[in-house]
Amino acid sequence: MSRVCSICGKGIQYGNKVSHANNKTKKVSYPNLHEVKAVVNGSNKRIKVCAKCLKAGKVVKAA
Repeated sequence: MSRVCSICGKGIQYGNKVSHANNKTKKVSYPNLHEVKAVVNGSNKRIKVCAKCLKAGKVVKAA
């Protein structure tokens, strides 16, 4: 299952979690994805869209 937005391509971000003692461990941040029924090329499809694209109105939801 891919964790990538179908509209903007936002995906997983990698970085370090830094403790108070300045210890560093690997950290993974996932995008806030929602599976929605949307109109794509005239037909209804289920796509994964990040919350930012949904709020911006970049997706036309299917009825």
